[in-house]
Amino acid sequence: MSDQVRIELNGEWKEASVEPETTLLELLRDIWGLTGTKRGCDEGDCGACTVLLDGQPVNSCLILALRVNGRQVTTIEGLGEVEHLHPLQTAFVQYGALQCGFCGPGILLSAKALLDSNPHPTRTEIQQALSGNICRCTGYSKIIEAVLSASLMIKK
Repeated sequence: MSDQVRIELNGEWKEASVEPETTLLELLRDIWGLTGTKRGCDEGDCGACTVLLDGQPVNSCLILALRVNGRQVTTIEGLGEVEHLHPLQTAFVQYGALQCGFCGPGILLSAKALLDSNPHPTRTEIQQALSGNICRCTGYSKIIEAVLSASLMIKK
């Protein structure tokens, strides 16, 4: 038996019928076609499926879609636009902070949540904020440099 879920997704209200066991990740990717949110470990360990729920980073593979009813969800598709990138996206391009791109959406959203709450973080604070996101391609140095650079671009 399916139930209705209604969320504010990237600034627009959306509705769908979902089964009780449907995860937020499945709702985003399989029902609404937002494939920027990646399916990684399906256990909440890698951070590839990170989205913002009411502004806080969460692993969408661990949250049932019905639990986010009436709440705000931001995916990588809602971070910036092609002609107007978010400062984090600009910095990540400038610093070559991502290689394969699989972990990128989750890292960018975790970094956004950090900068929203702490506009000028230290290296240690960035490392802590990104500790739930695994990147197998980089040594994290360029990612941290990009977040530091973006913090200077964001006026708060």
